[in-house]
Amino acid sequence: MPKVGQVSWTDLTVPNADSLREFYQRVVGWTSSEVSMGDHQDYCMHPPGESDTVAGICHSLGGNAGLPPVWIIYITVADLDESVRQCLAHGGKIVKETQSMGSHGRFCIIQDPAGATAGLFENAK
Repeated sequence: MPKVGQVSWTDLTVPNADSLREFYQRVVGWTSSEVSMGDHQDYCMHPPGESDTVAGICHSLGGNAGLPPVWIIYITVADLDESVRQCLAHGGKIVKETQSMGSHGRFCIIQDPAGATAGLFENAK
């Protein structure tokens, strides 16, 4: 389980996840496993010969529509609602409203005052 304050995940959301998955497989040696998103497949990426995942490559569809095509880190927070309040109070913006990840927890995407994008993730309680 990710600890508060740690980067717990990294995602790349792009219009064509299939081609970017292939790119990173060739460039860094990752392998992939499919993640069903209902009407399409996103991908979990694995280091060579490993089963643990290190990143996700996702299509910019459904809940991911409108996200910028950049690597987004997800930082684990203790209280997502409070972190969102603090973000807004200190000049940040909400790029993607809070969403449930079922039994894993909840997340949202923010933009800091400098314009950098990050995800905030709260473990399920």
